[in-house]
Amino acid sequence: MTTIGAVFTPSLPPERLRAVARTADSAGLDELWLWEDCFREGGVSSAAAALAWTDRLRVGVGVFPVPLRNVALAAMEIATLDRMFPGRAIAGIGHGVQSWMEQVGAKPASPLTLLREYATALRSLLAGERLTVHGRYVRLTDVALDWPPASTPAVHAAASGPRTLRLTGEIADGTVLTGGSPPNAVQAAAALIADGQRVAGRTDPHHITVYLPVAIGPDAAEQLRTNAEYYGESDLFGAGGDPPAVADAVRALADAGATAVILQPVLDADPESFVRFVADEVRPLID
Repeated sequence: MTTIGAVFTPSLPPERLRAVARTADSAGLDELWLWEDCFREGGVSSAAAALAWTDRLRVGVGVFPVPLRNVALAAMEIATLDRMFPGRAIAGIGHGVQSWMEQVGAKPASPLTLLREYATALRSLLAGERLTVHGRYVRLTDVALDWPPASTPAVHAAASGPRTLRLTGEIADGTVLTGGSPPNAVQAAAALIADGQRVAGRTDPHHITVYLPVAIGPDAAEQLRTNAEYYGESDLFGAGGDPPAVADAVRALADAGATAVILQPVLDADPESFVRFVADEVRPLID
């Protein structure tokens, strides 16, 4: 069954999150995803608050930019969330927007090398292992978590290009695709991820998450165009109009290989109303 969720976009102020998270929880939505975009809400603080305000909702961060955090600190944060809210926190990591990484003096010369070293170390630390690593970017000496998770949580990694997609198949438990990816791009990504899994000899299921921009109402097409322009893209795949049209787009992405479709509100959409729309009007058409 396809997982359905919604995005709390960081264009909204942090104080709006409480009402949105509680609305999503009471409406029975599967997941609420947050973005750690520079220089807006922090992913760990936002996720912790959303989890504390809710009872059953899964909360994902898509994604933590790896150049910003030492891997040991990331492992500490993810483990703490998982122990306090077992099975409800979803951790995503990624390259980060390179221009933002440059702004903060953290842009790596080789983002792929960093992501490989980081994801490998992070998954080992979360599994309770003690590590000594002397990599190009990740350097640890006799590091282990005092409070590892009771069961190892999945680590998702963001990817868009072919090399990163293959890498996520090798080193991650799931992949977060670029928002607005059309079904053919999802299908191509799934094939590249599968290539990476074969290289690593992995046969475990790989979770693929994609964000779907959604507009509601008769002017949905115009809203989607404005939204795409805001993100600097002219050809974002989106859905608009009424619930059946949105459900059709969700099914198309699921048929292409997405296991979770997270609906993203366009600019100026009321977030509480959007969450209720996703939970009450779209999700029943998918189940």
